[in-house]
Amino acid sequence: MDNNNIKKKNNTVNVFMAVIAAAVICLLFFILCIYLSGTRYIRINTADGGSVKYFGKVDSENQLIKGKLYYSDGLTADVNGIDGIITYSNGDFYQGEIKDLGKSGEGTLQYSNGDLYVGQFQNNELSGHGRFTFSNGDIYEGDFVAGKKEGEGTYYWTDGSTYVGSFANDRKNGHGKYTWSDGSIYDGEYVDDIKQGTGTFVFPNGDKYVGDFKDDVRTGHGVYTWANGEIYEGEFLNNKLHGEGKYTWPSGRVYTGYFENGVIVRATETDGVEATTEDAVEA
Repeated sequence: MDNNNIKKKNNTVNVFMAVIAAAVICLLFFILCIYLSGTRYIRINTADGGSVKYFGKVDSENQLIKGKLYYSDGLTADVNGIDGIITYSNGDFYQGEIKDLGKSGEGTLQYSNGDLYVGQFQNNELSGHGRFTFSNGDIYEGDFVAGKKEGEGTYYWTDGSTYVGSFANDRKNGHGKYTWSDGSIYDGEYVDDIKQGTGTFVFPNGDKYVGDFKDDVRTGHGVYTWANGEIYEGEFLNNKLHGEGKYTWPSGRVYTGYFENGVIVRATETDGVEATTEDAVEA
């Protein structure tokens, strides 16, 4: 290779390197301008294993001013940090406090389906105390943890029924009082939305049961008092008088013995009265 070719090759390399250097300088200058303007790219991981990314302007304390959020599930959102507004691509709308790329503190979240939540947020989820109004008119007011009803609260149904008590994992759990629109009242223990444990049930006609519940029905030991003054104390199974028990009438007549599916099948004589095997009672 002669000297001219070598010089041409070197000149080409030099020109190429100069272009690369100029491009790098321009890119660095562009990045510097973006940085000085307050524009940032921020990424955080979420508790569910996903992530949230933000590209936009921030203030001197890295609080969001104006930009866009990108969620790992494909959802996006426009952020106006000055007014505390996040507008989501699915139609949801939030206004309130913003921190750590999301809803945090006091705020209002209007869902695209018509649901509305007003209350506290933490880590971009409903957490703390708040009021959730469903699109069908039902209302829950109470405690939330990670987006679920958790703690103490009150649930109002549109038909006039109410529940006041404990929740866990979005269901009635613990002690609570449920009042139906027809006047029925249950005050007792719940496990995953069903009556389980001890409680008191008052019927609209005045009847009253105090005792054990299992799988949402009267099962175990209890006392059932009819509005007419009759009383049964003993064992229950699936809402029926079943097992050993004592049945007392206002007149003083008493049966003590064995019941099966609400029917007296064996009894001992009490106060001079002997039971038959055909006496049936309804509770």
